[in-house]
Amino acid sequence: MSCEFGSRVRVTLFGQSHGEAVGAVLDGLPAGEAIDLDQAQAFLRRRAPGQAHATARVESDIPHVLSGLTDGHTCGAPLCAVIENHGANSRDYDALRDIPRPMHADYPARVKFHGQADLRGGGVYSARLTAALCFAGAVCLQILARRGVRLGAHLLRVGEEEDASFDPLMTDPAVFNLLAARSPAVLDEQAGARMLSAIDAARDAGDSLGGAVELCALGLPAGLGEPPFDGVENRLSQALYAIPAVKCVEFGAGAAVSRLRGSAHNDAFYYDEAGRVRTRTNRHGGVLGGMTTGMPLLLTCHIKPTPSIALPQESVNLQTHESARLCVPGRHDPCAALRAVPCVEAAAAIALLDLYQEGLIDGIG
Repeated sequence: MSCEFGSRVRVTLFGQSHGEAVGAVLDGLPAGEAIDLDQAQAFLRRRAPGQAHATARVESDIPHVLSGLTDGHTCGAPLCAVIENHGANSRDYDALRDIPRPMHADYPARVKFHGQADLRGGGVYSARLTAALCFAGAVCLQILARRGVRLGAHLLRVGEEEDASFDPLMTDPAVFNLLAARSPAVLDEQAGARMLSAIDAARDAGDSLGGAVELCALGLPAGLGEPPFDGVENRLSQALYAIPAVKCVEFGAGAAVSRLRGSAHNDAFYYDEAGRVRTRTNRHGGVLGGMTTGMPLLLTCHIKPTPSIALPQESVNLQTHESARLCVPGRHDPCAALRAVPCVEAAAAIALLDLYQEGLIDGIG
């Protein structure tokens, strides 16, 4: 199992959904960086369970830092934090021990680990580990901000309801603070109200909804990335796919480019008033050839509907080798995309800090 990510800044996640705790270790952080744990806690609250339109599982999600900080600053040692689990209810999963839940990792994990995988609440495949991911991301966000790199995300879509998109030429990061204070995190609050109504309707029907999260990063210097295998899209995608339920990541215009001519797709270069090379449009999403261009970095993560639903579903009994039907008990998000917004920010921040630190070797940043 691969639980580590990164080259210069390495992040390891550990724990299971119904184990004693989840946590993260960050190694390679620059020393002397002030880390505001209250600010990190506020970031974690944005993804915490127990909120309206989310799972009823209640967790305090308070990170306990074991190492890596001295007087509130990174000291060069690996930064390790543990977040205890308090709200697990493993009995909900007793009846599912031999019946894999559709669209969950239950079946392939059982095969891969010869029946020994801990699948209570999803085990290591659970969104519970995004609490640890968000702590690591919150640390990286603070360090990036001191280097002039700011990023934020919003709920772009829930089912058929859509928010406005980020301005692809955006230069003011103030909108990120606005989004962080909103629930749901949307640019158009009327769209947000429609999204919540759609989530309520799906939940009342015993069902769930998918969605999409759009992220923008500002202040990245041109030239970050190591193509072909360690380009910006490669590294960001690797980190983002650590978020359970992410099924597709698009950069810039994304899949729409396959329907365009080159003349309609190309972004023209020009010099701005400060003498910087910019593009007049930003369909490339801030990345060309696997490297940043200095334009806003734009990506969209598509989140599948929560597969644990109250409606009856078909499956199999792996013990008796017979067909089976199940209704998944327990507490589940009717729309995982709602709480995925800070998770997308966290995963992107981890990847971008790693790329930034890598770029310093080449004199970039």
